[in-house]
Amino acid sequence: MYQLHYFPSNANAAPHMVLEELGLPYELVLVDRTRNAQRSDEYLKINPNGRIPTLVDRELVLFEAAAIVLHLVDQHPDTGLAPRVGTPERARFYQWMTFLTNSLQEELMIWQYPDRLTGDDTDAGDIVERGAEKRAGAYLDVIEQHLEANGPLLLGDTLSAADFYLVMLARWAQRMTNPPRARRHIAKLLDMVTALPSVRRAYEREGVTEDIC
Repeated sequence: MYQLHYFPSNANAAPHMVLEELGLPYELVLVDRTRNAQRSDEYLKINPNGRIPTLVDRELVLFEAAAIVLHLVDQHPDTGLAPRVGTPERARFYQWMTFLTNSLQEELMIWQYPDRLTGDDTDAGDIVERGAEKRAGAYLDVIEQHLEANGPLLLGDTLSAADFYLVMLARWAQRMTNPPRARRHIAKLLDMVTALPSVRRAYEREGVTEDIC
């Protein structure tokens, strides 16, 4: 049985949705950030970065949400949440997963936590926050243009784990001046994916029942 270490609405949301969509047995283990549990000696033994999530798969321990998602779809290839390895479709799947994690997620993290770069310098923090929001918005525009031409999902008509990852990031970005849902084709994708029972179950199990995305 898989074991997912989580905190509500953290980066565990994407692998959690994937676990639910795959219909796999798993256990949720709360890492209570309100008590700084992610920095506890016990948690650092399995995730030395002190970040959430972590997946335990028997002897294998994985951190980084994208790595967890890729591992899950690789372990269960017949479920169809990623195209077959070696195909052009699989390459596009890798492209979007990498774009979401290395580009959009990175800027959203800076936007949400500018003090990690600027410390107590409020003026600098404001500048960093505005810059990160602008760059995140530009990345969302890239996704919108892609969906307009190739949607309704990131891989066309085929649901993939990348769509769950976008749902997670879109929830983080809700309070942006120009949030994801302001873009028509992204909003359509979000409506399609958040209507899935697996998404509803994942967020409900984390105690998130309103404003999923």
